Amino acid sequence: MTAPHATVHVELVNSARRSTRIAHRIARSTLRPAADTIAKIGAHGPFAGAPAFRVANVAEVLAAPLRAPRGTLREQVQFANFRAEWLWHNSIDGPSKPTGGAIVYLHGGAFVAGGLHSHRRLAAKIASASALPLLNVDYRQLPKGHITDSVDDAVQAYRYLLDQGFAPEKIILAGDSAGGGLAFAAALAIRDRGLATPAAIVAIAPFADFDSTRRAAHPNDSIDPVMSAFLLSVPVLQGFATDGIVDPAWSPVNHDFTGLPPVLIQVGSTEVLRDDAEQLARRCAEAGVPCTLQVWDHAIHDFHVAADVLPDARAAIAEIGKFVHSITEGKQVGQ
Repeated sequence: MTAPHATVHVELVNSARRSTRIAHRIARSTLRPAADTIAKIGAHGPFAGAPAFRVANVAEVLAAPLRAPRGTLREQVQFANFRAEWLWHNSIDGPSKPTGGAIVYLHGGAFVAGGLHSHRRLAAKIASASALPLLNVDYRQLPKGHITDSVDDAVQAYRYLLDQGFAPEKIILAGDSAGGGLAFAAALAIRDRGLATPAAIVAIAPFADFDSTRRAAHPNDSIDPVMSAFLLSVPVLQGFATDGIVDPAWSPVNHDFTGLPPVLIQVGSTEVLRDDAEQLARRCAEAGVPCTLQVWDHAIHDFHVAADVLPDARAAIAEIGKFVHSITEGKQVGQ
């Protein structure tokens, strides 16, 4: 992609390590066929729609045994319609001391799976790399919540941080996949509702265009080792668009980004969501929003979750930490 404006910096990250390429091959032969099958079940037959989404919700329960890295501290927060938890490393001040800033983290899972358990380990690693407390948000998702509910929950989590004394110029909105797109949607809602603008947005492989037409035509649709454009269309068409109409306003890529804060986007070179990432970067360019788009060679979707075994994933999380530090320390992005 050619950056249409000087505010966008596109970084093609160095050639993938051998471990990343092996993960890519394994995912291509195992995860992609399984995901395609699940998508077909969710779109057709007696389990289509809400029944399939309820089954997908069970994945969060199965992830309960996952533990945060050693040294991570936790504190539960209960909201009216959703729950969340603070995560921070024991070497830094916790959320009771709001002077240093914080991260609002929105998990992935195509708006049907994932939650505090599934993303606790990844979120804690990001918190540690950033040296900030992180609020991991279990926002409403299908079949109980519409995308508009998810956005409301993300904004409420942000309001909560403001009420706790965190300065907006030191609050980062972050997320992966569905949560990455939701971070942009929340930032737009925060702006449009007249709230103080957060400091930055960090998005890992953001799902930010609910019309899968572009993704289906993208070359990466056939080579993504994890998921397809069709899979991403299922929660939208079977869940959000009950009347068959996809409201363009749901998709962050369809909005004017004027007034949004600096952005870091990370995506794998062969991901079908690379198109979403590039569309978001273009919106940033059009609005003069500083944006760094990092394209990681042969990285599978959400490869960050495999940081325990993939050096490239650890490097990507370190890049997030570096970006967050540049924001909270008041340095120019890219400095």
